[in-house]
Amino acid sequence: MSTRTIAKSIRGYRKIHRYLGLSIAILLVISAITGILLAWKKDVDVLQPPTLKGEELSISEYQSVDLLANAALAAVDSLNLTGENLDRIEYRPTKGIAKVIFDTGNWEVQVDATTLKVLSVAKRHSDWIESLHDGSIVSDFFKLFSMNFLGLGLLLLIITGFWLWWGPKKIRGIKKSQ
Repeated sequence: MSTRTIAKSIRGYRKIHRYLGLSIAILLVISAITGILLAWKKDVDVLQPPTLKGEELSISEYQSVDLLANAALAAVDSLNLTGENLDRIEYRPTKGIAKVIFDTGNWEVQVDATTLKVLSVAKRHSDWIESLHDGSIVSDFFKLFSMNFLGLGLLLLIITGFWLWWGPKKIRGIKKSQ
């Protein structure tokens, strides 16, 4: 390969590298910032409420799912949430509680799994941060498209970056051998 061919290739790769880098920079910045926040979600109470402890840890004493959901709904009655807004119930057997999580407003109600006493009603900011992190805040299609674009873009940046580093070395090697 001649130095002229290599130099021309490097100029082409530099353009690809520059424009690709600029186009994925926004996604990378959002992903990096939200990733840092998500790494801290268990340690910062504002991001995700701390998990409290119930009175009894025996799973055999747990109340039914229906009763847990109704206790949580009664606790958020003023927020106008219904059973349709219920996203999931997460049991914490080592803590003796159930976290009832709503998909509207990112609310979480922690209920003692045996006594049905409401221990906490709080917002889960980590949920909307996670949906921003993966792009699902826009739509599932955007999530799929943006994450694939980001992954493939990073691979191309690695390839073009390697060539931008190695190409000039190759040119210098060719010139030295002439």
